[in-house]
Amino acid sequence: MPDPASPRPRAAAAPDATAPTRTALPSVGARVLAFAAILLAGAAGGFIGYAFIDLQTTGDNTLAVGIGALVGALLAAGGTAVVVVLTLRAMGEWRTIQANRPPTDATPGDGGVRKPPRVR
Repeated sequence: MPDPASPRPRAAAAPDATAPTRTALPSVGARVLAFAAILLAGAAGGFIGYAFIDLQTTGDNTLAVGIGALVGALLAAGGTAVVVVLTLRAMGEWRTIQANRPPTDATPGDGGVRKPPRVR
């Protein structure tokens, strides 16, 4: 049990409201574009699944065509979602690497202009 006579530990200082916070989330534009790509791929997969089953069946085939469209949409959207997540993670990692890299000077080490390579 803590001693009541001992001073309380100080609370941590509040973070500065003007300081930019670093986050691993991709930008809003990238997330919106990724969501739109998943929806577009799902719609395309649905159309492909519909056409694939419709070409193979005859007569009243609404259930089969509906299942084909649903399976096609789910497969296409799921595959695209995997690619999108990997891409967004790679973007975040790239930004982290670029932010932690020390700034470099654009001039060569000797301070002069680089000469073109000599071709024989």
